[in-house]
Amino acid sequence: MADQNVRNAGFTSSGIAGGSLASSMMSHEARASGGGVPSGGPTSTLQGMGAKGTTHSSGFTSSGISGGSKASSMMSGEARAHGGGVPSGGTTSTVQSISMGGKGGRR
Repeated sequence: MADQNVRNAGFTSSGIAGGSLASSMMSHEARASGGGVPSGGPTSTLQGMGAKGTTHSSGFTSSGISGGSKASSMMSGEARAHGGGVPSGGTTSTVQSISMGGKGGRR
């Protein structure tokens, strides 16, 4: 289900789908960073997972982050970098939200 939710958001094996949540996120991130989408950010992370269909196997599941997974390592690293909490709108929370069928904190 997580992989399908990511594809439904517009992160596909053939690229980001026009008019989708993915294209909106890409546009927002590009504007915020001065014109490009940063490597390791939510859009690039989701596109990589969407293209390969590896969202679920990375530990981002429709029921939460799997312990001992790549996702849990990402979450731990992001929490350490932000003083103990995972920021809303950050890579981990955005990927997890979309994996669960949400909008990733974006409107």
